[in-house]
Amino acid sequence: MDVLPFFTHNWALVLIAIVSGTLLLWPGLAATAAGGITPDSAVQLINREKAIVVDVSEADEFASGHIKGARNVPVNELETRLPEVAKNKTVPLILVCPSGARSKRALGTAKTLGYDKAVVLGGGLKAWRDANLPLEKA
Repeated sequence: MDVLPFFTHNWALVLIAIVSGTLLLWPGLAATAAGGITPDSAVQLINREKAIVVDVSEADEFASGHIKGARNVPVNELETRLPEVAKNKTVPLILVCPSGARSKRALGTAKTLGYDKAVVLGGGLKAWRDANLPLEKA
């Protein structure tokens, strides 16, 4: 069967399929480009693989609002405190901060310490809040 005549006669349908496919994939592609996982993916990691959420914000930022069950380890204390917070290095680790910038820096430290399944929440707590997911205050 010759495919070229199909595409030339149905170019509008092909274009619609490409555009709709791109729009469906866009949220995942945007999160990957932002350098992290989506809030939905984070929820799945937490529920399915018992991921540990580590908020690398300062204590006062953490107290103003954080993901339920998150543990606070400020980024400047990560090397010393992370091994006591997350003892099992095979469990996924989700690093979070208000915007995602500090958690991206913390990712390198976590990988150096042997947490190969460490990931960053793309967009930080702002993305979590925008997805209407619950936060708690200390």
